[in-house]
Amino acid sequence: MASAQVDQAASKAFIERIIPGRSGSFLIESIVSGDHKDVFELDGKDSKIILRGNSGLSVAAALNYYLKNYCYCDFGWNGTNLNLPVKLPLVKKKIHKNTPYKYRYYLNYCTFNYSMSWWDWTRWQKEIDWMALNGINMPLAITGEEAIWQDVYKKMGFTNEQLGDFFSGPAYFSWFWMGNIDAWGGPLPQHWMDAHLALQKKILERERSFGMTPVLSSFTGHVPPSFKDKFPTARVKKTNWDAGFPDVYILDPDDPMFETIGKKYIEAQTAAFGTDHLYSADTFNENVPPTNDSTYLDGMSKKVFNSMAAADPKAVWVMQGWMFHYNNKFWQPQQIRALLNAVPDEHMIVLDLYSDAHPMWNRTEAYYGKPWIWSMLQNFGGNISLFGRMRHVAADPAIALHDPESKQMMGIGLTPEGIEQNPALFELMLENVWRDTPIDADAWVKNYARRRYGKSSSKAEEAWQLLLNTVYSSGLTEGGPESIIVARPTLKKSVDRVLTHLDYDPKKLVQAWALLIQAAPDLKKSDGFQYDLVDVSRQVLANYATPLQQKIALAYVNKDKEHFKLYSSKFLQLMDDIDALLSTRKDFLLGKWINEARANGITEQEKTLYEFNARDIITLWGDKESGLSEYSNRQWAGLIKGYYQQRWIQFFKKMNTAMETGATFDAANFDKQIKEWEWQWVNTHDNAYPDLTHGDAIVISKQLFEKYHRTIQMSF
Repeated sequence: MASAQVDQAASKAFIERIIPGRSGSFLIESIVSGDHKDVFELDGKDSKIILRGNSGLSVAAALNYYLKNYCYCDFGWNGTNLNLPVKLPLVKKKIHKNTPYKYRYYLNYCTFNYSMSWWDWTRWQKEIDWMALNGINMPLAITGEEAIWQDVYKKMGFTNEQLGDFFSGPAYFSWFWMGNIDAWGGPLPQHWMDAHLALQKKILERERSFGMTPVLSSFTGHVPPSFKDKFPTARVKKTNWDAGFPDVYILDPDDPMFETIGKKYIEAQTAAFGTDHLYSADTFNENVPPTNDSTYLDGMSKKVFNSMAAADPKAVWVMQGWMFHYNNKFWQPQQIRALLNAVPDEHMIVLDLYSDAHPMWNRTEAYYGKPWIWSMLQNFGGNISLFGRMRHVAADPAIALHDPESKQMMGIGLTPEGIEQNPALFELMLENVWRDTPIDADAWVKNYARRRYGKSSSKAEEAWQLLLNTVYSSGLTEGGPESIIVARPTLKKSVDRVLTHLDYDPKKLVQAWALLIQAAPDLKKSDGFQYDLVDVSRQVLANYATPLQQKIALAYVNKDKEHFKLYSSKFLQLMDDIDALLSTRKDFLLGKWINEARANGITEQEKTLYEFNARDIITLWGDKESGLSEYSNRQWAGLIKGYYQQRWIQFFKKMNTAMETGATFDAANFDKQIKEWEWQWVNTHDNAYPDLTHGDAIVISKQLFEKYHRTIQMSF
């Protein structure tokens, strides 16, 4: 039996943050959990609503249940409906909910950069409240990690100059932490380290106050480039991520210094942050080990774990299972067994990182008996395409839970590379937290539309059925389809990082758009509705870009100068229209991203560095020859008009000149020139992009619907 007294003051403060001025209507009571899994109850007494839980998190989940099911409210990233009635509905019959999952995991290393790079405490506090409402109890917590590494390495004798060649800029920490890159986007200012050390302490204090158990970081062998010179006898090997970045240096786990450094790191981290004994470590993230020899992999795994356990005997290694999918040719059963079986079962948890599309648990005998977590990845690079596998997310966790072959399935989780998009999909996934049976996705989207928009609407319900069966019935691609407008200009339908194939009938999405337009007079005051209308409008127009671009390509091939000019003009106008549409919502503003980056700096030099990081990560990703260009593309106001469209203007101008003169378009020369232009844009800091919205989301959506919907229907 497990029980803890809920902190009344903390829970009251939480309620006040969510629904200001209404906390007096609630009573907070503690409840006993009989199986070490969270439980909540919703009850009523006199005119009060009783929220019972075994932790602050369970009390928060009870509040969320009440708001969603009694008040038809919704609290989320992209539009919130908290329009409560003056007199709150009473709870006449007690509601009791147990979670079947010990762990409810949240975050991916990449999320900390594709979405969270510039967050301050205000934004983090909102996210932690959202976690609590949704029952998340195992968040990855790696903010401020660089300050701990600075402490450890400086005590080992490394200078600031040597570490300056090690730490990346703040938009690239995820890949620095995972041992993929060094230094890119740096040098990292001391103020950043100090400020984010303090921020991490606030994050952890708040997460733990709810009863969450944060996952901290550990040593995986990544050392500064100067390590090989300072310790010439150490067994340091080069490795390369194969993404156009220089080699990084990894200390071999067989080297006696490995365990020593790992122990020092855990000790320093614990001194600064405390510990819940959960440590993330991914030794070969997107890098192949030097040998597939089982003995080597077994020994390496033991050494990584021992470096944690030497400082914390209660250490539990939380391992991302991504590499087993990403490098599946290397990670055969023999190799996976060797890696996993080297660590006692009670000291390891494996994240089945991509269960929604490419589960590995059913190919590895449920990780050969290790505790593991079913996870939804969904998003790559922070791209914002409407995309997801809703019916799988609604049913598969519960199906896996009851499958005898799933063995030690201990939880579910969200592991997206980016957030603050596709809010419905994430909310649906989290509906699984307090149930062990599949969710009826059709009924769920109907209910979701009602609480998100604040009232029932037959048109909105019909639109959501179409969304469920189009964009949210996606295939097995890595993330959603992109629009050709974000590609480096081309006459091809798609290119490496910009794949435009649709797994659904785009005409059906136009029908959903039409229904939302029809629902607008009744729902226009809803923040969530405004976001959804803009997002669906964006997706329809973004899809239309491909057939329009192909008309340009055909005109060029046919040397049809008149139609080339006509369609290229329409293509540029389409981008203007999308940019204007997206300018109506803060969710889609490049200026917001850049200004939040700059706000982290206390000197002009720091602000400029952070702006470079902010611009680079979402465009080139690296230098002008980067192989990851467009990986983190965003359809944002400012980025479309100021970056993507400018490239297309130059492309059309060069092609038009070639057509007029009869010359052959020099693609190689254009490619060279546009890379120079892109690099110049990334290094610009001209404050050209506002972080304030402009225009009316409903009015502009209606105008664009009237302008485009008939043409688009005939284009597919």
